[in-house]
Amino acid sequence: MSDSHQKSENASADTIASAATKAAKGRGPAPVHLWNPPFCGDLDMRIARDGTWFYLGTPIGRKRLVKLFSNIIRKDGDDYFLVTPVEKVGIKVDDAPFVAVDFDVADKVITFTTNVGDTVQAGPDNPIRVTLDPVRGEPSPYVLVRNNLEALIDRKSFYRLVDLGETGTVDGVEWFGVWSSGVFFPFILMSELPL
Repeated sequence: MSDSHQKSENASADTIASAATKAAKGRGPAPVHLWNPPFCGDLDMRIARDGTWFYLGTPIGRKRLVKLFSNIIRKDGDDYFLVTPVEKVGIKVDDAPFVAVDFDVADKVITFTTNVGDTVQAGPDNPIRVTLDPVRGEPSPYVLVRNNLEALIDRKSFYRLVDLGETGTVDGVEWFGVWSSGVFFPFILMSELPL
């Protein structure tokens, strides 16, 4: 969050949840990309790297509430917000707003399940990407869930993906990665694979 954001005095988790419940029409994410309410300040809410949601420093234990909040999250630039038709509040996200906790493979399509129960098929509209920590060299794999919101692929799932890995060519260079929905997703250059 930028330093120009202020603490919200009017918005709270309760008011956001109430507005989100009213805005929810059926199942699935709300059309937050269509809403442009005024910014109401920052809410003391954080999503940890492991997918745990915190409010006022305390984990949110009610899964239905977390699911509700996960349906109204939006990323603008580098900042994350909970957005309803009437208000927009800033929240902190340590890494990605979702965690891909499992996946299935059927008919050469990898379908991920997130910690909030969403499913997403890796493919041209939902790519997998892997970044490497420049200091430790550890991979951080992600899959695009919706709009510009990603899920960090958890370690056990990434190890399973690596087991499915094969060689593919990207721009004339050989990579190690996986295929899904007819698209190859590179993880690491074959020349950099440890022996």
